[in-house]
Amino acid sequence: MHTSCASEKNEQTVKNRENRKKGYPRQEKRAIIYKLNYAYRQKGEREMKRIWRYLGLTLTVAFAVMLLSGCGELKLSFSPQDLYCLPALPAKYTELNSRINEILNSGAEYAAPTSGANIQSVQLVDLNGDGREEALAFFRNSGDEKPMKIYIFGARGDTYEQIDLIEGSGTAIYSIDYQDLDGDGQKEIAVGWKAATELQVLEVYALGDNSAEMLLRTNYVRYTIQDMNRDQRRELIVLQSDEEGGIADYYGWQADGGLVKQSSARLSVTMAELSQQGRVTKGCLRDDVPAVFVTGVTELSGTVTDVLALRNGELSNIVLSEQTGVSKLVHPFCGLYPMDINNDGLMEVPSPARLPTVSDEDAPAQRIDWLSYDESGGGEVALCTYHCVEDGWYLQIPEPWTDHIYITRSTSQNESGVTFYTWEAGETPAPILRITAVTGANREINAVRGNRFLLSRQTKTLYTAELLEGNDTWQYGVTADEVRAAFSLIQTEWIAGDN
Repeated sequence: MHTSCASEKNEQTVKNRENRKKGYPRQEKRAIIYKLNYAYRQKGEREMKRIWRYLGLTLTVAFAVMLLSGCGELKLSFSPQDLYCLPALPAKYTELNSRINEILNSGAEYAAPTSGANIQSVQLVDLNGDGREEALAFFRNSGDEKPMKIYIFGARGDTYEQIDLIEGSGTAIYSIDYQDLDGDGQKEIAVGWKAATELQVLEVYALGDNSAEMLLRTNYVRYTIQDMNRDQRRELIVLQSDEEGGIADYYGWQADGGLVKQSSARLSVTMAELSQQGRVTKGCLRDDVPAVFVTGVTELSGTVTDVLALRNGELSNIVLSEQTGVSKLVHPFCGLYPMDINNDGLMEVPSPARLPTVSDEDAPAQRIDWLSYDESGGGEVALCTYHCVEDGWYLQIPEPWTDHIYITRSTSQNESGVTFYTWEAGETPAPILRITAVTGANREINAVRGNRFLLSRQTKTLYTAELLEGNDTWQYGVTADEVRAAFSLIQTEWIAGDN
């Protein structure tokens, strides 16, 4: 019986091969098609439903675009060409484009702001809070006495009309910002003009009854806007040089006097140190007190950070030493700036601390202590990290490790690893943890070699960790889950540029 079955099977196999060569008979083809359709219906019903939902959504969106763009009137039937009709711009934007072209044809050229968050040549902003966006266009006309120009257009029905023109005599528009300084729901315009190579001028305008009124004009190096006294209105802090060095002027809104300078605070950061690699950061101190952190980078690869906050209604540099007149926050430069490193809503300032080495041949490593401050200038450590900037990651160091470890880094082909060792007086150092960045074509295999476990998977790099022999016997040993929770990638911070 088995021989007969095998014979029949072989005959059928030969027959199938012959049929494939010369084509199946019509009846067999129909049977095969029927079976395929049945299988398709059984297995593909869910996929077909998904496709029809997608198709229905696509047609609905296309239909809505037609109605909103003026592509055609409401139709119960339409031709396929209707689906390819490009959306038309609303009439008011067509008018705006025409007015901009008129300015360009008069000899002007686009001159967008070069720094800050707003660097487009044409910007749409609701300045007066009426729900309709005004348009601001930035130009340079070299033939005019004041070549830098900011045209302001207001929406009027189906068109845009020019409502004002702000002109400057500088060489460029450095930055522009829109903030409500008086709490009336309308945004003031802060314009930074590049007046010369080493000189910038700040002007603040209020858009009144279809006209811009200048509220303030002053020289500056950097400025920032923040609600410093928590009254739901934003204040202006202007950083500039004076005879004694750097100074921060604090401007607030007064009902009877507009934008007025209310106080000033001495800076230990020079404007040259701020202009190079320095940074101005807004954040909070403990107890949610608003503050501004001004960091400058010195020629000797150090950082100086001033912290500005209000004391009794006046701006104060809360970390300025009474003995030296200089900020107490002076550290070696490590490429890090104040940030909320632990996501607690407070700003922390990095303070590098050198870790011990076993021999003089070992490259020095640094632990980063991140300190938060209160309004009296008192700091406390909120977090400790080791930042491996070369490989793009950092590790939160457990508190018991702080003074009991040293670190080495080694590299080989397609791998770079950082090893953490115990550091106890009179005892032989023991390896406890190694974190490795693995690259190359075989990274998937190498990432799971030995006792390694995965920390993070990136496009070209896998980050792995391995608990070493010293971890099991050390009183401060950690688990794999604790390492995963403490590991983070160094995120590339997108900085729009200072104002």
